[in-house]
Amino acid sequence: MRGFTLLEVMVALAILAGVVLTVLGAVNYHLTIIAAEQDSTSLTLLARAKLAELEIQGVPQMSEGTLEPAHPELSWQAEQFPTELPVLRKLVLRVWRPSDKREVVLERYLTK
Repeated sequence: MRGFTLLEVMVALAILAGVVLTVLGAVNYHLTIIAAEQDSTSLTLLARAKLAELEIQGVPQMSEGTLEPAHPELSWQAEQFPTELPVLRKLVLRVWRPSDKREVVLERYLTK
């Protein structure tokens, strides 16, 4: 009865360990990317909601605050800039999380 030698088993286990580590590393990498994209999407949606709120309320020259009570960890800043066309003004809204420096910047052109 012929079996595998210890050397053959050790080589097979080493190859298997290499494959498993490679697959786990790839899965971890892609999960990190997915989490970052979900966070970026959330920031973008919150920024769009704030932009719509500012447009309804009227936009001051410069304004800032936090997204309390739902998201007190997020800060926002809105600022208007003149454009080359006198009937347009540029509104820039920045939403960020101070703890990890992630931010989203939205720009919209408004008529006077």
